[in-house]
Amino acid sequence: MRAFVTALTLLAVVAAAAPATAAAPAEAAAAVAAVGPQPGTFTGKGFDTCTAPSQSAMDAWLTASPYRAVGVYISGGSRTCAQPNLTATWVADQTRKGWRLIPIELGYQAPCGTRTPKMSADPATARGQGRTAADSAVAAAAALGIGAGSTLYNDIEQYPSTASCRAAVLSFLSGWVERLRTRGYLAGMYSSGSSGITDVCNAYDDTRYLRLDQIWIAWWNGVADTDGGTYCADDRYADQQRLHQYAGDVTETWGGVTMKIDRNYLDVRAGSPPATWSVTVDNATAGGFSAGAAWGTSAYSGQRYGADYRFATPVAASDVAWFRASLPATASYEVSVWYPADPGYNDRTPYLVATTTGNRSVAVDQRTGGGRWVSLGVFTLAAGTGDKVGVSRWSAGTGYVVADAVRITRV
Repeated sequence: MRAFVTALTLLAVVAAAAPATAAAPAEAAAAVAAVGPQPGTFTGKGFDTCTAPSQSAMDAWLTASPYRAVGVYISGGSRTCAQPNLTATWVADQTRKGWRLIPIELGYQAPCGTRTPKMSADPATARGQGRTAADSAVAAAAALGIGAGSTLYNDIEQYPSTASCRAAVLSFLSGWVERLRTRGYLAGMYSSGSSGITDVCNAYDDTRYLRLDQIWIAWWNGVADTDGGTYCADDRYADQQRLHQYAGDVTETWGGVTMKIDRNYLDVRAGSPPATWSVTVDNATAGGFSAGAAWGTSAYSGQRYGADYRFATPVAASDVAWFRASLPATASYEVSVWYPADPGYNDRTPYLVATTTGNRSVAVDQRTGGGRWVSLGVFTLAAGTGDKVGVSRWSAGTGYVVADAVRITRV
């Protein structure tokens, strides 16, 4: 077995939206939308090439070739080829005739890799970049008529995996998964077997990260199946959740049309994004918040969640303001917090997360980044009703510690 070597001809790179003409808005309408989710439920061969082929080429290959799926880049800052053929009408025509599309984002790359643009080496920042990439990909998919229920694949090229680089990539992909699911799409990832695929498969049961819905294994072993070899165990992503790029940079002629392509084999299944359970608890939620007498109440900041929030001075003693919630099952949950930011607030506010193995402390700088949800990470939390997230006054920082709202989302 040999590792995949990056090829510039990987996959069909396409524009993120229809050309800027008067007809473009109409092309994005339902009348020219793709037929069903893409690639949907499909088992068989596909191909990809740098530029989306012409209609005549697609028709010739549909008649004569063994391929019925085609990879297309729909978004991302690392795309290369010009796309004179791709429009929403092109997308609708291919799916109407029986082609399955594999929509791909080629943007942020591993911080330890050679390609640009690179995602941040900081896991929290990388996770936010994953969410941003998902929003971009959804906008591009919608403009091309590729609707909700489709799988969008993030292409992260080969990188020399290290512990810090792996944490950034997996955090980025967690943001990608999280945002795509909230937008109604499934989340896929393409990468080299020896780097990205190995990392996501090894992290399959790691509760710090969200699982992908599908993986696309780049491993040029010449075998048209979805085996991951030593890169991914057979029991991971095993329920029609795999694509395999098994050969690359090959020239084929079908129906009199010659193209240089990469070969793929797909075994994938259509479905809805997993149902998401979430609860938000504000400091004013009845029965959902408790704090000692030292905690004051303020409506000073316009960045607050709800009518007000609670605050207290730091002290070297245990005086935790707790958010209480009822969870449906012992499982992995993402914990996010909302606070108003102010230069006078604490730069190392300790949040406590009551996990199944004890309280975990996460320090947050409440002087910046307020007025939005800030993820503390993914934790295993116990089923039932109890104090799940707290804000402690025992801080090494200076300024008021603030308790405003928390959101707990099952992943």
